[in-house]
Amino acid sequence: MAAFHFELVSPERLIFSGEVEQVVVPGSEGVFTVLENHAPMMSTIRPGVIEVTSSAGANKLFVRGGFADVSPTGLTILAEQAIPVAELDAVKIDAELRAAEEDLEDASSDETREAATLRAEQLRAMRAALNS
Repeated sequence: MAAFHFELVSPERLIFSGEVEQVVVPGSEGVFTVLENHAPMMSTIRPGVIEVTSSAGANKLFVRGGFADVSPTGLTILAEQAIPVAELDAVKIDAELRAAEEDLEDASSDETREAATLRAEQLRAMRAALNS
């Protein structure tokens, strides 16, 4: 299978940079797959799992959101946060989700309610990634 260049960047660091065969991305308008010579496009990313396939095998990473840029030179994803699915901790996620749901119940303003809702949705997506 033909390869193309892929970079996954988070605010903290460059997570991945290399040649891959395909990347499945959870776009905000739906999941899409990028292969070599994909048409140029940009998309926002919703919380979910990015599946990267290279000659070395497959790798799954949970992303909390961000942007994907497909260009003639390859794919670049700027992620809010990216964590290998294998490193996700169900107990920790469940505890954080309970805390976010409590924050949502206790929210006294629209801004606080919106932030707690977003956090809970991201944690639910993270929890679902463990089952994928």
